Amino acid sequence: MKVVLLQDVKSIGKKDTVVTVSDGYARNFLFPRKLAVEATAAAMNDVKTKESAKAHHKREEIKAAEEIKAKIDGKTVTIKAKAGKEGKLFGAVTTKDVADAIKQQLKVDIDKKKLVMNDIKTFMRCECEVKIYPEIHAKITVNVEE
Repeated sequence: MKVVLLQDVKSIGKKDTVVTVSDGYARNFLFPRKLAVEATAAAMNDVKTKESAKAHHKREEIKAAEEIKAKIDGKTVTIKAKAGKEGKLFGAVTTKDVADAIKQQLKVDIDKKKLVMNDIKTFMRCECEVKIYPEIHAKITVNVEE
């Protein structure tokens, strides 16, 4: 019997997929627990509608990520920091500081978790990678000065 899963079922499949199971398993386990419904024409149409909506949302997210990449890729962000006598910074320049600088200088809101870099502890210029979307990455230059 073909059924459409309403929830993830271990060893059977993921939500919104059409799977074939035995009649008894469907009637005695899946249907009473509201884990699946029979794969009728209406249920199949619903699954196709959800898949097309999910694909549309993914295309929109990729388009937005490409726009963000175009705004920040190859740009330089300058961060002012205080240092001691030997030129070492008080503390370090972290991803939060870089994210705030990007927001102020480039007018793009980036989550600090999307930045790939080590903490900067001296005055220097370094490359920082921004993972905007799983397949879309941008590189920015971080310039730390006194």
